Parts: sequence; C-alpha cells; structure tokens
Amino acid sequence: MTNNNLAIPGIKIPPRNYWVGVILTIFWIGINLLFPQLSPTGIPTFIDRIIIHAVILTGLWLGLSCTAFTYRTRITLWLAIVTPLTLWLILIFRLAANDVFQAVIGGDNTQLALPLAIFIPVIVGLPLLRRSGHIAKLLDAMPASWLIGLQLYRIIGGGLFLVNWLYGILPGAFALPAGIGDVTVGVLALPVAAMVALGTKTGLKAGMRWNILGLVDLAVAITMGMMTSPGAPLKLVGLGQSNVLLGSFPTVMTPAFAVPLSIILHGLSIWQLKRRAQRNENSV
Repeated sequence: MTNNNLAIPGIKIPPRNYWVGVILTIFWIGINLLFPQLSPTGIPTFIDRIIIHAVILTGLWLGLSCTAFTYRTRITLWLAIVTPLTLWLILIFRLAANDVFQAVIGGDNTQLALPLAIFIPVIVGLPLLRRSGHIAKLLDAMPASWLIGLQLYRIIGGGLFLVNWLYGILPGAFALPAGIGDVTVGVLALPVAAMVALGTKTGLKAGMRWNILGLVDLAVAITMGMMTSPGAPLKLVGLGQSNVLLGSFPTVMTPAFAVPLSIILHGLSIWQLKRRAQRNENSV
C-alpha cells in the first residue's frame, strides 16, 4: 500500500481521495502554461474570486439552514457576514487595480499597504467572529468538513505562483515554497474533509493537523514574500530577483485577499473542530 504519512504526519489518507485535487492542479497549471497571455488579463483571478465568493455565500446560507435560528435571524446573520465580506473584496480589488500595493524597484522601500491588507482583516475579523454566540451555534450546526473542503481553491493561487516561476517572473525563493505549499494544502483539502465528515477522533485530528499545515504554509509564504519584495520592510537578504509581480494586479489579489481569508477560515475551522471534539468527549 502507498504510505500517505508524508502528507500529514501520523494521519493516513486513502490514495483515491487525492484524485480531484491532483487533476485540478494538472488542469490549472496546464491551462496557464498553454495560454500564458491569459493570467495577466486578470480574468482567471476575477473568475476565481467570484466562484469562491459564491461558494462561501451559498455555504453560509446552507449552514444557517442547519441551525434552529428563525428565518429572520438567518437572513440577518447572513447579511451581517456577506455585506462586509463583499465590501472587503470590492475594496481590495479596486486598490489592487489602481496599483496601491505595487512596490517600485529603487523607490521608497517603506511599502506597508500589502502587509496591512493581510493582517488587519485577521486581527479585526477573527476575534469579532469568535466572540459571536450566533457564529458559535452556526459552526456547531454545520458540517465540520465544509470549511476544510472549501480551501480546495488554494490550488489556484499556488498553481499560478509555480507557473510564474517557470516563466521566470517570480523568484524561486518565494514561488517554490508558497506555490508547493498552497498546492499541497489544496490537494489535501477534499480528502481531509472526507475524513472529518466521518466524525471520528482520527478524522478530527486530521482536520486539526491540516489546519496547522495550512497556517504554516501561509506564514512561510508571507515571510518569503516580504523578504523578496523590493518595497517590503523585511527585505533584508538578497534572494535573487525582486518579487515585483507579487504586488501587481492581478497577482496581488492572492496575498491581499485570499491569504487573510484563508487565515480566517483556518481559525474558524480550528475553533469548530475543538468544539466538536469537546462535545464528543462530553457525550462519552
């Protein structure tokens, strides 16, 4: 049998559960290699964000339908989450399109717009969500597998990083760890979600370790992005070519929006899994 312990240490995942993520990765990277002129248009990024947004909005409503909330409470809570999420997406899209996050080689090396775009939503949004009793009840009612399976989208951003590295427009010091890490997390999303859906102790443990893996991947990507970007305050070492593309539209949509969104989803998933594990222990 194939040894799957390399994916998530201590957790065995059936090989058949990888195929969706692997096929999607091959398809996505292949399309971008065959049509290199497609990515700079921003069309793939725009479609990607719309699809992810639609899935989140739909999944949120389906999750609310699993609760005992009244219909009016469901509508109110749905709008309370959807409205700031949509405005956040529009704001980042507008700022990115207007090159607010773009760093210039030889220019002012104090470029804080992108770090602020990454950390402010996490610092503000995640604590607010975790303080909400309604959100806690929502997470208790909805399947724990949803927040994990949703991050299949990590394949898209990671795949683009690898493609841009192959074309020589992203430095390997950033693109390789960030791209391989994102693709790995995305490929594992559906099989881990399937394990979590079983509700077993092993499944919940797999979900927790997958979330930790995802957060480590994002931490590495953020760190290497700051160390290779020309306008970043942490550019302390020479790591080959400057990472100018990372701050330009449409590539910057990944670190400026997808990264903080992924961190928030990981935080909510960890909270949900801990509550589920505690409930299982109390029921024994």
